[in-house]
This record gives sequence, structure tokens and C-alpha cells, in this order.
Amino acid sequence: MAGRKKKRRNRFEFLTRKFPLRMQRKLVMLFMAVILAFVVLIGRITWINATRGSSYTKVVLDQQNYDSRVIAFKRGDIVDRNGTKMATSERVYNVILDVAVMTNNGDSNDYIEPTKAVLQECFGIEGSVVDNLIEERPNSQYEILAEGIDYETAQKFNAIDEDDENYPDVRGIWLEEDYTRSYPYGSMASDVIGFTYAGNAGAIGIESAYNDILNGTDGREYGYFDSDSSLERTVKPARNGNTVVSTIDVTLQNIVEKCILDFNEAHAGDGELGSKNTAVMIMDPNTGEILAEASYPNFDLNNPRDLSILYSDEEWQAMSEDDQVQAMNDLWRNFCVSDAYEPGSTAKPFTIAAGLESGKLTGNETYYCGGSKNVLGTDISCAHKEGHGTETVQDALAYSCNVALMDMALAIGPDDFTRYQHIFGFGEYTGIDLPGEAETSGLLYSADNMTDIDLATNSFGQNFNVTMTQLASAFCSLVNGGYYYEPHVVKQIQDEDGNVIETKDPVLLRKTVSSETSSMIKQYLKATMDYGTGQSAQVEGYEIGAKTGTAEKLPRGNGNYLLSYIACAPASNPEVVIYVVIDEPNADVQADSSLVLGLSKAIMEEAFPYLGITTIAESQETLQTEGEAIGETEYTDYDENYEETYNNPDGSYIDENYDPDLDDWASGETQE
Repeated sequence: MAGRKKKRRNRFEFLTRKFPLRMQRKLVMLFMAVILAFVVLIGRITWINATRGSSYTKVVLDQQNYDSRVIAFKRGDIVDRNGTKMATSERVYNVILDVAVMTNNGDSNDYIEPTKAVLQECFGIEGSVVDNLIEERPNSQYEILAEGIDYETAQKFNAIDEDDENYPDVRGIWLEEDYTRSYPYGSMASDVIGFTYAGNAGAIGIESAYNDILNGTDGREYGYFDSDSSLERTVKPARNGNTVVSTIDVTLQNIVEKCILDFNEAHAGDGELGSKNTAVMIMDPNTGEILAEASYPNFDLNNPRDLSILYSDEEWQAMSEDDQVQAMNDLWRNFCVSDAYEPGSTAKPFTIAAGLESGKLTGNETYYCGGSKNVLGTDISCAHKEGHGTETVQDALAYSCNVALMDMALAIGPDDFTRYQHIFGFGEYTGIDLPGEAETSGLLYSADNMTDIDLATNSFGQNFNVTMTQLASAFCSLVNGGYYYEPHVVKQIQDEDGNVIETKDPVLLRKTVSSETSSMIKQYLKATMDYGTGQSAQVEGYEIGAKTGTAEKLPRGNGNYLLSYIACAPASNPEVVIYVVIDEPNADVQADSSLVLGLSKAIMEEAFPYLGITTIAESQETLQTEGEAIGETEYTDYDENYEETYNNPDGSYIDENYDPDLDDWASGETQE
């Protein structure tokens, strides 16, 4: 027995020992209690997150350093009908200084002088500017030191910023991307395009009318960090503005403005411009599109507050602030849209058309002009004092005879005459998609207050006011078969990638005359160029129909006149309409129609070939007219024998309360 080995005890026996039943029950209960506690805790966390999560998030963020910056959007371009940029936004940079970073939150001055040196070297920012910021706002993280820095300057700084070997102690400077508006053609179409102020707010023209379309939405880069975590950033990109495609043709616009400038330079003198105002509109009569629109004097869109074309430095400084503001508004005002004036004889085709449409005229009438007509005991003169003798309706328009037109108007009567004035759009808004359209309803007589003398003078374009846009649009309807299209300067909206968002189709507002009346009017207009008052404006090779106008301005007897010429080509089937106005030409005798005829011819000689207007040689049909040319005649004021009572002078008639929805079609919204 002494030799038997002793059995070794297992050290891990307790691990395999079975728990008593009572102990097992206790363990199960403990496990269930732990599981229940976890369920309650998760439920509590979920409830807190759902009901109070945002407030706790705010508390956390308030305890951290929050970083955010705006990403500027790019305002959309304005381009001509062929895609040439007339207004665009160029990328520039703003110089930002983080004062807290530069001073290491006030704990170190080691970075201040090197940073000031770079600011001076790259951007010309004086060190005193930085010193003032350190003293006044030492904890500021965003101070704009300079704006509009160009790309080359920005690249120079970026090279320094990346050169840690030579510039190890430059801290707190960064560049913020931004945009500045620029106009590649300077003053071209200045009152049509318009300009911006205060960043991206359109002032006049397309910039104003389509402001919401051109503007986008700023983006934002933001994030947060604390002393124990890395910076996390989230970027919400900017949405850039849309591109506005105008109906304007840059090449045609340049032709028009060059001719206008040549005329005014040729007639300028003694510190005076060549005219008070010279304006031109060229339209497509079959769509209402405005292909060119210009007035002189104009202004540089890149520096619209420069009025040196009108005032010397001494004159400008001597003006009060209110006078300076008024002078700028006068220059910026779009003459073609906002100014109303007595149209003169360019209104005569509308009188004849009203007579034909109302049935009061047939076109077979003849009239006798002895140089004046007595209306209610008052002699009203013809422009040709010697008289035109016996003449047809066609002759009356070709010779621009006041007497015959007065006879026609008296036959038409005030009811039909005033009714057709409104059918042609006189006294009405045209709906053009430019701001500042004149309100002219109060500048016309009604049938109730129109006397026979008023009717007589209205027949040849005196004693009521129109705008260029009104008369040009109405004339388009006279020569296109009677279709009045809404005039417009924008034809399409595109996104920043050039995808078409919306297209401006021609908007037919109403029918003004029948095709038969339109055909007769076109033949009468052709006679004006064949043997009437427009002969000297004839452009070889083209069939042109036109009407001239000479309007005596208020106050009468002061020798001030507004000259005009409106034409279509080809006369038989018009593809283009041109309207030229010279307000108070700088000439010894303002009532000289050769001034406006010469300017009109100069424009048409260049514009028609460029536009590809059908020539006589290419045309299948041309209008035939017969008449006798009477040659040059001396102009006579219609009111030389009586005292004028009409008192609505030419000038601005903007309705400040009129605010049409100019861009609803482009935004996809509809009017109720």
C-alpha cells in the first residue's frame, strides 16, 4: 500500500463544477435585469434624440469652433441672338484676413509683420489697416481687406502662400472667390442691356427686367471642429444664374451706333452735341423682335456714372447731389421706351388705314390742297405753303399733305379715329419686356373731348404723343398684313450649360387692319420713296416703303423740331422695319428733313446687305407706283395762323406704379 501514488488535484475543477439550482436562478434574474436596463437606456436615448436632438446639437456646436463661408453664384450672361456675350460675370477675388489666426489668438506677434509685408507686396494694403484691425477686432476671423482682385494678382499670392520655405510665418490670409459684372462692348446698347449695382441687382434694361432669371443662389461651405477633432467640411454648391439670349444682333447694333455717332460728331459744335437725342429701332415686322435699339447720348456700362460726354469736371462738381442724380437718371432713361413725343407725319399712314378699315375711305378719293385748310374759322397750314393741287390718296401720303389728311380725318370722324388710335396701340402699353415703359393714355384725346381742330391736327401727327416702341410696333402691323406682335428684346433663356429652358415665341396681340388695307398702305409708302418726300433716302437695289415726319415741338414758335423716318423693306413683303428719330438736331434750321433722310440712308446702306434683305433683282414681285415728283419744298409750320392750346410736351412719361410681369414666361409661371 505504501507504493500507491497519490492522486493530483485539478486546479480548474471549480470551472466544471455545476452551480446549485438556487445560484442558477439568481444568475438568470441578473441577466434579465441587465437586458432590461439596456432596452430602457436605448429607448430613452431614442426618445431624447427624437424630441430634443436639435437643441442638444446646438449646445454641442456652441461649444465648438464653427466655420462657414459663402460660395458666390455666377450671374448669368446676356448674349446677342448669335451667342455673342454683351454682359458677363468675370471671376475675381476678395482678400480676407483672419486676425485671430495671424495673432495666434493673441498669444503671438511672430506672424504679424511677415503677413503685413505680403499684404503690401501683393495687394498694396497698408500695414496701418492691419494694425487697426488688431486693435479694434483682435478676435475677428473674417475681414475683407480688398475686393475685385484679378486672376494674375491672385496667382502671385497663391505662389507665396505655397512657399513655406521663404514665407513660413505668413498666416491668416486667404482669397474668397467672387464675380464682377463686365460689359465687353462698353456703351453698346447701353439702355437696352442695363447695368447692375450693389452686387447683383439690375438697374435698368434687361439686367433689371430679367434680374431673377439672371441671378442664381449662393452656395455655402461649412463645417465644425474642436481642439480634439479634425475639421469636417460640407459643401453646398452655388446654383449659377441662367443666360438670357436677346433678340439684339451685335453687328447690326454696331452699324446703327456707328452711324448715329458719325451724325452727331458731324453736327456737334460750340460745346453742343449733334442733337438733343438721336434714336433708332430696327424690328422684324413678322415676329416683334427688336434687332437693334440705340439712342445717343449713351453711356459706358462699365462706368455708368461717368457723364463726361455731357458735363465737364467743373460743371459736374458745381451741381448739387440732387441735380447729379437727376442728370444720371436722364441719361440712363431709355428714350425708345420711356419718352413720348408728337410723331408728326409718320402718323399719316395710320390715319389713312383707319379710314380704309372703317369704310370712310375707299382709296379712290381725290383731294385739293391750296396750302391750308380752314377748320372752324382757323387756317391750318400744309407743310407745302404753295399747296399740292389735286391729288390722290397715294399722292397725299407721298407728298405728306396736311390738307388732304385733314379732309380724311374729318370724314372718318372722332369716334372711329380715336378707336383706331387705340387699336394701333397709341395710348396703350406695348408690353415690351423692358422696364420704364411710358404711360400715354392721358396724352390722347377721347371722342368726347376731341374738337374738329384737334381731329384735324391729330390726322398728321400733332397734338398727341407716342413712344418709339408704340409707333414702330404699330407700323409693323400696318405692313405685315395687319398682325400686331408684342415687341420684345429677349428670345430665349438657357441654363449655364447652354441648354434651352424657355423660348419666347412671337406673341400675336391683335389684328389691326385687313390684308387688303395693308397692301394699299404698302403701295402708298412705296410712292413716298419713288416720287415723294423720301426719295433722297433711297438705297440702290432695294424696294423700300417709307414715311417721313417733321413735328414742331412745344412750346410752338421756338424753332425746335423732331425729325423722323420710318421704313420697311422690301415694300411688297417686308422683312425689316427701321425707325429713326432725331430730336432737336444741332442745325440752323431744325426742320430740315434731309438730316434724318441722310442718317437713315447711311444705316440702311450697311444694314440691308448684312441682314440679307431681298433685293429688287431677287424679288418675284415689286410694287408699281405712278406720280409726279414735286422736288424740294420749304417747310411751313401747320399752326402759323393760330395759337396752339395743346400742352403735353415731349419727354419722360414713365408710370412709376406700372410694374408688368416681364419674365413670367421665362420662369415657367403663368398669369391668372
